[in-house]
Amino acid sequence: MNLRARSIRHDPCDELSALCKAGGDPLRLTVLRALANDSFGVLELAQIFGIGQSGMSHHLKVLAQADLVATRREGNAIFYRRALPHTDLPGGKLHAALLEEVDNLTLPADVQSRIAQVHGQRAAASQDFFSRVAEKFRAQQDLIAGLSQYRESVVALLDKLSFDPGATAIEVGPGDGAFLPELARRFTQVTALDNSPAMLDLARQVCERESLPNVSLQLADALNGVSLKADCVVLNMVLHHFAAPADALKHMADLLHPGGSLLVTELCSHNQSWARAACGDLWLGFEQDDLARWATAAGLVPGESLYVGLRNGFQIQVRHFQRPTGDTHHR
Repeated sequence: MNLRARSIRHDPCDELSALCKAGGDPLRLTVLRALANDSFGVLELAQIFGIGQSGMSHHLKVLAQADLVATRREGNAIFYRRALPHTDLPGGKLHAALLEEVDNLTLPADVQSRIAQVHGQRAAASQDFFSRVAEKFRAQQDLIAGLSQYRESVVALLDKLSFDPGATAIEVGPGDGAFLPELARRFTQVTALDNSPAMLDLARQVCERESLPNVSLQLADALNGVSLKADCVVLNMVLHHFAAPADALKHMADLLHPGGSLLVTELCSHNQSWARAACGDLWLGFEQDDLARWATAAGLVPGESLYVGLRNGFQIQVRHFQRPTGDTHHR
């Protein structure tokens, strides 16, 4: 865990005082609302709320002193996210009640618009990266965690889930298509979605070389306007390229039939910031608890998890989340 540890105060009144002070400002409450399922750097938050960096830094300091936000360093940047309440500690129940009230607030339209702008800037940076490095994709991936390092774990989990004959699958962001043959052998129909024409061309070459007639390739943004449904959705080393990972998991959940499974292969959180420039990563991995919390918020039920340690210091998490069988009105 590289989130800032909860501060220790000896007087319970200090906890309550800090919470009351932090919650006594409308802008800080709105910042907490914006951080519900996302994390932002101070410059991003200054852009979102239309104030100077020094002013935003002051508000974040007050929130941090009240243990309402946690910090995470990614390279030279510090990202802020909401801290979870500890209801067994002094002030914990007030913390939980404050966040519950905050979540009932509606973000102002201009704030929502500027959040969308920040997400757009992140997404554009990621898409630009893949348009430039498509031919070097596998070499870039192998710098951290290539498919060969987690293929067996994902395949073992797929086989353990024992999908029915006739089951269908979607792979979002198939990269150069190297995992598509595994899916094609296990599902009647496989659809690969990618918003990069260059990457989709690489996947098409794999389909032709491996003769995969049951795989269809679609140039599409999985977060926008895709009406497909499948029994299994696979994301292999993709989530850290999404501008808003928590929102992305909600969209992935919407692609599942009731009872369907979402398989997410991702890096655990790390601090090797060179991965941003070398591999186009928007996020330096994820905390295990974050993925479970985001998936639960998306209406999914956490299932089995596998962890693969790599010799270069990275750790891979292979996670299974399931959409409940009776979930016919998924949000």
